[in-house]
Amino acid sequence: MTQSLIAEIFEPLQSMRLIDPHTHINPLQAASSTLADILGYHYYTELAHSAGMPKVRIEEPGISPKEKVGRLVPWLATIENTAQYSWLLEMCQVFFDFKDDRITEANWESLYDYSLKKMQAADWEQTVLERTGLDQVYLTNDFDDPLIGFDTRKYVPCLRTDELVFHLTQPVVRERLQKATGVNPGNSGSLKRAIGILFDHFKKHGVRACAISLPPDFSPTMITATAADGVVAKVFSGLELTTDELSVLSRFVFWSLAEFCVEHRLPFDLMIGVNRRVYEDGVFQGLDLFDNRVSLIQYKALFNAFPQVVFPVSVLSETSNQELVSYSWIFPNVVTCGHWWYSNIPVYIERDTRARLQAVPQTKQIGYYSDMYKLEFALPKFAMYRRILAKVLAEDFVAGRRWSVAKAVSLGKNVLRGNVEAIFGKYE
Repeated sequence: MTQSLIAEIFEPLQSMRLIDPHTHINPLQAASSTLADILGYHYYTELAHSAGMPKVRIEEPGISPKEKVGRLVPWLATIENTAQYSWLLEMCQVFFDFKDDRITEANWESLYDYSLKKMQAADWEQTVLERTGLDQVYLTNDFDDPLIGFDTRKYVPCLRTDELVFHLTQPVVRERLQKATGVNPGNSGSLKRAIGILFDHFKKHGVRACAISLPPDFSPTMITATAADGVVAKVFSGLELTTDELSVLSRFVFWSLAEFCVEHRLPFDLMIGVNRRVYEDGVFQGLDLFDNRVSLIQYKALFNAFPQVVFPVSVLSETSNQELVSYSWIFPNVVTCGHWWYSNIPVYIERDTRARLQAVPQTKQIGYYSDMYKLEFALPKFAMYRRILAKVLAEDFVAGRRWSVAKAVSLGKNVLRGNVEAIFGKYE
């Protein structure tokens, strides 16, 4: 009975067209060109390296895409148990007509060659979008992205601000800011004017959100212009900042971003708790982990100061998810958002989804985003989430609370897409 009920709920969720509200897609080359673009995704290189594959074999300069895939394939046997492997297999079966249930040293070359032919088709990108059912893909654009050369109604700009908040001490970042805005900041007012120019540029190109990932020790509070003036002048003179001055600069820029989100009526996506470079000898993008020392109490001042700004919040651990559920329960402007990074495996998704659906208003939940770098990953990732969502709706709401199937499906559709449009803007 339960399986047939899950299937009954899953079918209409699976047939829905989607908006993916957070990705790392390059809109100028959105789809994969070779199987190396897929198998070279950091999940697979991290897991292969963790299982014993030497880093130099993964990242040796000059190796061809086919050689890279050939080197990784023998290590796939060690990760067949993982959710990430199931994504890989589903992609190959759906997009490349792969008939086997394992990718091995005996069959990988024929898979590689066939997939290459498919990807070389002129309409491959559109094929992937249609097969996946994607209407829009939200980006994470550098602050100085010119936002030209792509359809911003399909690939939606979002202003990523990590570098502005945490890396203005780097000369190259300051130079890029000056070039993008025509402003050479000498005090807090001129720095804020430069940030405003960035927002105006993004707004002209249909921006839907501002976004940032945040370390566990960051606590945003308001910094006055007077307190920031000297620090801004110092950093843009190329002088080294003390630890306290770095904190002043980061908090001033961050608070300014929130103020511009008010002005431009933009949500501010917060991805909280990532600790950078924990594994210093890890493969590319396999250096960072979460840190349970983070608490959303560090964001109390922010949430209270900006009731007009919606903050879709992503966290990395179950402990943080329980806290996020509580904050979304209380604060009107805090929204649960997706299942980020290390939380993006079925066991955590299911528990976190149950907690959110049982405790948070249904209009305040963005169910899922892919976080993908290549378009092909949306299909297996969203399929995984939809299967889990259907299971939770069937067990907790239809069987557990005697909801009708239609009512449960309606809730699922809101979580999957309706709330994305309500919070970020309607698809047109």
